[in-house]
Amino acid sequence: MTPEEIAGTLTEIFGTSAVGAIAPGSWQVDTSAFRLLVLLSEDNTWLRVLLPIVPIQEAQPFLEQFLEANFDDTQEVRYALYEGVIWGVFQHNSGTLVSTDLSNAINRLVSLHQARLDNVFNRLIESRIRQIIQAAKQQGQSLQATMQSLERFYAEGLMGEINQTSEAREEVLAAWRRQLERLWNES
Repeated sequence: MTPEEIAGTLTEIFGTSAVGAIAPGSWQVDTSAFRLLVLLSEDNTWLRVLLPIVPIQEAQPFLEQFLEANFDDTQEVRYALYEGVIWGVFQHNSGTLVSTDLSNAINRLVSLHQARLDNVFNRLIESRIRQIIQAAKQQGQSLQATMQSLERFYAEGLMGEINQTSEAREEVLAAWRRQLERLWNES
């Protein structure tokens, strides 16, 4: 893609008022939700699109899940760490890049930005549930026995919030049951 084609694709996605050229081969897209950077290398052979996701202080507990997401989920974009921020990054040879691929990558970056920590938090929770299942199976427990143990932990106040209503506790236990049933045979 030429710089003109890149600028045209950005304008097509975000409109003329959101897209600004900050230097030759560099654009900034400002929306109410985010600031996206699009940078060509000095020799115009590589394009990089960057979108800040979350400060490292918030991301620290989930670094393993961010790396796992790079391996399994992020497709053409990646999470990266730079100057204390987790970024969504897309890099591509500009000579072989087409507008559709750039648009898809930008959409995926925006999706990562919108999800922030949700996806990696869910990955962490799923890995913890798998650990619970593995421990229960090692002790010879069935799904039902494991669920009964969780219900007892909630009833005794070992799990859950201090002022949790019975309705809220039932919702949480229903979520536990759904996850345990979904993952039991996989673990």
